[in-house]
Amino acid sequence: MVRQSGREVLIEFHQIRNSVKVTAVDPVTAVEVSIVGAANASQDMLKRLAVRKLDYVLEKQQKGLVARR
Repeated sequence: MVRQSGREVLIEFHQIRNSVKVTAVDPVTAVEVSIVGAANASQDMLKRLAVRKLDYVLEKQQKGLVARR
């Protein structure tokens, strides 16, 4: 779990051969995003990218540009 700007974000890492799938979940809205990165990339960098993508999706949802499930 990561605290980002006063909120919690759940982070999950799954290594698949020479890549890593990183999933970030906002526990309040249950919005989930994933990225895939190189296995030799730092976990911190992959975590930051996943959280940035989550922020992007949440912002688009607030503006009504993305359908909510």
